[in-house]
This record gives sequence, structure tokens and C-alpha cells, in this order.
Amino acid sequence: MKISRMNPFEGSSKAVAFFDVETEEGFNMKGFTLVEGENGLFISPPREKGKDDKYYDRIYVPKQLKEQLTQMALSMYNESKSQAAADDTTPF
Repeated sequence: MKISRMNPFEGSSKAVAFFDVETEEGFNMKGFTLVEGENGLFISPPREKGKDDKYYDRIYVPKQLKEQLTQMALSMYNESKSQAAADDTTPF
């Protein structure tokens, strides 16, 4: 499993990045979100709004896999933030 794409998001919502996950078998799951919560960053699987105006997960991620995916996403997000900060300090 790997993160195939991560797009940091700077806006007024709690979402800080969007990313896609690719499995070893070649399945590509799009629409994961890295969210800033009260206890730090966590991942949210793709969701859709039901007819009752509630949001429902489109993918069930088991706890162990979710922890692994969270660590991968946090690592990639922090790396992209470090790279962006380094790019901003380069004099022209």
C-alpha cells in the first residue's frame, strides 16, 4: 500500500490535505482526507452525504490498517510541509 497523491490544502476548513491510496494489487482509492482535530491530525476515508443529510464512509478501513495509513499520511504531509518551507526560504 502506498499514497499515490497528496495535495496539501490551505483553507478555512479543518481539512489540511487530500490524498489517494494505491494497493499492491493496483486498486486506487481516491478521496481520503487528512483532518486537523482536537487531538491532532487524523485520516478520514472518502465519504458521501446520504438522503438524511448525514455523511457516511464509502470505504471501511480496519483499525490496524487505518493506523498504518495514518502514519504514512502524516509522514508524507510533514515531508511536503518541510519541502514547502525550504522552497520559501530560497533567495532569488
